[in-house]
Amino acid sequence: MPAWKDGKLGLPVKEAVKLFPELKEYLDERGRLDLSNREARILYNKAIAKALFGLEIEYHPRGLVTTPVSRYLFIKTFLRGGERVLEIGTGHTAMMALMAEKLFNCDVTATELDEEFFAYAKANIRRNGAKVRLIKSDGGIIRGVVPEGEKFDVIFSAPPYYERPTRGVLTEREGVGGGEHGEAFSVRLIEEALDYLKPGGKAALFLPDKKPLIEAIEEKGKELGYSVRDVKFRAGTRWRHSLMLEL
Repeated sequence: MPAWKDGKLGLPVKEAVKLFPELKEYLDERGRLDLSNREARILYNKAIAKALFGLEIEYHPRGLVTTPVSRYLFIKTFLRGGERVLEIGTGHTAMMALMAEKLFNCDVTATELDEEFFAYAKANIRRNGAKVRLIKSDGGIIRGVVPEGEKFDVIFSAPPYYERPTRGVLTEREGVGGGEHGEAFSVRLIEEALDYLKPGGKAALFLPDKKPLIEAIEEKGKELGYSVRDVKFRAGTRWRHSLMLEL
């Protein structure tokens, strides 16, 4: 498992400063990093991506500051190595797609809807010498985006999950999942995944610690014939879920 030289899955701030000296501007007198500052968060997470995972990542100015450790903890719950995988909505960093290829030797296809995020994802893939196949979505999830007849071992996503628009970095299209609990996007994804998964394949969703949302997706998954497994894990100060639905 990737780890810093102290054996922990994280990076001391002083080591991050060595990689990106400009981080010094965001340290207080006790050497603590001001993570309320967006630029500080970007630089620190770029340092983590580079030091722990060997990835060179550039963030879009208005994109979510994706944390490498939480994404790695998610994908390691379902990837074992060598799978053919599809990521829905890889975002501007393409971080999970890159991890799947570089760390798990997967054959990766990824989609992205936003024009600018697509361009950033493409640049990050090229920057890391990866072979990820990137597909531009026109608003669909899987059907009409990924060619019919393609089959995958795993289809995964960090889906939108808010019930309604929220104030913050995420645009409405990125953040709002729809439905009573924000589950509508995820439900549609697992429905469409049935036509694209190999026998024994699985869908995996990166979700917040939000019980009604998870229960709504679990219920629909069981109706569709999936066996469902929920793995709860801690990423920093937050709890996250890897909801896996297997055929």
